[in-house]
Amino acid sequence: MLEKLLEIFRSIPAPLVIAAAFIMPALETALLLGILVPGELIVIAAGIRAARADVPLAAVVGAAVAGAIVGDSIGYLLGRHFRRQITKQRFAKRWSRAQDWLKRKGKPAIFFARFTAFVRSVMPPAAGASKISYRDFALWNSPAGVIWGSGSALLGYYAAIHSEVVLRWAMELGAVLLGLAIVAAILYLRRRRTRRKSSRLSERRSTPRRGRNRANG
Repeated sequence: MLEKLLEIFRSIPAPLVIAAAFIMPALETALLLGILVPGELIVIAAGIRAARADVPLAAVVGAAVAGAIVGDSIGYLLGRHFRRQITKQRFAKRWSRAQDWLKRKGKPAIFFARFTAFVRSVMPPAAGASKISYRDFALWNSPAGVIWGSGSALLGYYAAIHSEVVLRWAMELGAVLLGLAIVAAILYLRRRRTRRKSSRLSERRSTPRRGRNRANG
């Protein structure tokens, strides 16, 4: 999906790139379109285009941050006034998950949901439906929007500039993760074998005792 977005972003004018960096993150939560297309893909693609120097990076960052905060605010208002209409849609499972996050984690869930794909698209409406004040919502949502918007744009920008370095890091990280997975698998198998041996020994020890009890009886 990212490759297709990059092809589109290479051919459109710079103002449209900036507009997309604002509109798509906003629509992600305002109209719950994040269920179809995660907003960070759009922002990352815009950041990659900014690496070509024909689109200002600061404009992409500002558009992404503003789009995230504005979209979340609209989603909050929709959840506050149209809860029943929203819960009847197909994304009822994600809605219940967002509600569960709010119950377990409280208001900080608003912050963390911004960095969780698909959940962030329903968290603002869920927060509005939960009667959380907009002041408290903005207190947790705005910093998350700033970090998410600027981080996604900078990720695309620096990935494009230092593509070889990023690729090398990704390969090294993949090798490390693979090694850790192998070690974890070996430890798990050894632990499983130890449990089996201990269970067999306990069964053997308990069997004669049962026989003796029967004989005494």
